[in-house]
Amino acid sequence: MDGHDERGTTMTGVDPSRLDDQQLMKELETIHRTRHDTLLYGSNDALRAHNERMARLEGEYLRRNPHRMVAAGRTREGARDRRRGESATPALD
Repeated sequence: MDGHDERGTTMTGVDPSRLDDQQLMKELETIHRTRHDTLLYGSNDALRAHNERMARLEGEYLRRNPHRMVAAGRTREGARDRRRGESATPALD
């Protein structure tokens, strides 16, 4: 479904706020799966549309799940801990 947002620019797809949780997850899975090919091979317009759609879908997911579980390894502190662990490991020759 094509529509227009409040700035008058064209967007593709159903407004994420109108999707149920299952539909939202399916849309997120699809857009993440197609991301790499769009970046590598899509036109500038296609990449811009992909960026906008992904931001809207991810924003809706975060709005619905403000207290989602965050893995410790996906935080800055967790990344620093991983780097410290890597430097402590001897290199193999």
